[in-house]
Amino acid sequence: MDAIPHIPAFRFGRTYESLDRSTLSDFRRQGDMAEISQVNAGLIRRDLKRRPTPPNPMTVEERCACCAEAARRFLHDPLPVGADAAHGPDDYVRALSSTGGLPHALVRANMAKIHRVLSEMPSILGGLTRGLDLTLIDRGIGHQDGRLLSFFPAARTLGVVLPSNSPGVNSLWLPAVALGVPVALKPGREDPWTPWRILQALLAAGCPPELLGFYPTDHEGADAVAQGCDRAILFGDASTVERHAANPAVSVHGPGYSKVLIGEDRVDEWPEWIDVLADSVVLNSGRSCVNASTIVAPRRGAEIAAGLAERLSAHRPRGLDDPAATLAGFANPAVAQWTDQQVEAGLAAGGAEDACGPFRDTPRLVERDGVTYLLPTVVRCLDRNHPLARTEFLFPFASVVEVPQSEMLDWIGPTLVGSLITRDSALQDAAIRCPHIDRLNLGAIATTAVAWDQPHEGNLFEFLYRRRAVQREDPGGD
Repeated sequence: MDAIPHIPAFRFGRTYESLDRSTLSDFRRQGDMAEISQVNAGLIRRDLKRRPTPPNPMTVEERCACCAEAARRFLHDPLPVGADAAHGPDDYVRALSSTGGLPHALVRANMAKIHRVLSEMPSILGGLTRGLDLTLIDRGIGHQDGRLLSFFPAARTLGVVLPSNSPGVNSLWLPAVALGVPVALKPGREDPWTPWRILQALLAAGCPPELLGFYPTDHEGADAVAQGCDRAILFGDASTVERHAANPAVSVHGPGYSKVLIGEDRVDEWPEWIDVLADSVVLNSGRSCVNASTIVAPRRGAEIAAGLAERLSAHRPRGLDDPAATLAGFANPAVAQWTDQQVEAGLAAGGAEDACGPFRDTPRLVERDGVTYLLPTVVRCLDRNHPLARTEFLFPFASVVEVPQSEMLDWIGPTLVGSLITRDSALQDAAIRCPHIDRLNLGAIATTAVAWDQPHEGNLFEFLYRRRAVQREDPGGD
């Protein structure tokens, strides 16, 4: 049997192999996939505390060029996995699918997302900075549009505590590298593959190694990453969001509670854009915070729920290597079982019904080829205050709720993405002013349609850089 690769830590230019190692296995019990060096919280604290402010030998333009080259290498090239092994793109896809449960087709879709962000970095930075002349970041001061501007980094290091549910979330920290802010990455337990492959692609493209840190660790180590950096991005559940809500130095990416809202003027036309509803719920197997978890309509809730349930019923478990696979399995079956119990408990409470019942000939929780799945579920909530009306799960799940148009925007609560399907200009204006919606889609646009040059749960440039008030003496003055 061939030796499995060993993935080390990377301490801003220094590869580090720890004596403390964990083994990452195929969740179907088909063998071990890799050994991962584990670093302790003390080492992380020392590294982050002792790090000097790194020089920036490259300009923003040069770092963007590095990102573009890294995009090509990430998508196409064999890249090192440890000292004596390499993974080509197909190896990476198989490895991540074997430890995380995503079918190959969804891994490749997420690869394309990461490739796009790396390759389009100048336009992404242009959107985040609102058209700032990027040479101002290099110089720290300069004129644009007749104004004297100055920006400086608010963080020596950005800490990123990553999840394992979807590799595409790695897209969110990538602009930091182009901006010249070092990143300390704590990978998810089932997905060290994606941040490691991105790191190797960046290094191969010539990115300064002092910008990159990779720290596989435990919960205490994750806290050390978050607390030891001037700014941090965390991914977690609602309790994680609540715990860090008052800390402006931490950006928490938790449940999105994204929604599609249908205006009174277009609710009778719902069959025309059923695909928009379906894509909002099921793309990436419902694992993204931009997936819609609630459909809000003033009426016709029963018809919309039935139509959406029928459309989603076509999505069935397939082999992980099936090109047509759209549903992800659960690497930990206990998570799927708990989730199924939560849905069933909500239905048993009354006031809601599973619209998928007529279109499903098996239980929601199914197993295929040793993989546990949850089938897509649409719940029609007869009571807008039902526990399932505004909730989110890690599979394709949506509730359909009837709320009068005049009360929709007050009712929805926190909403990462709100797709508003209406031609009513007054309702559009009200949505534009609504403080609950982070990203607003005006029209029949799926919540999963992401514009990468727009801020996502906060503006990363404004999180990492501050504008300085500055005045300069006029040398020609009296």
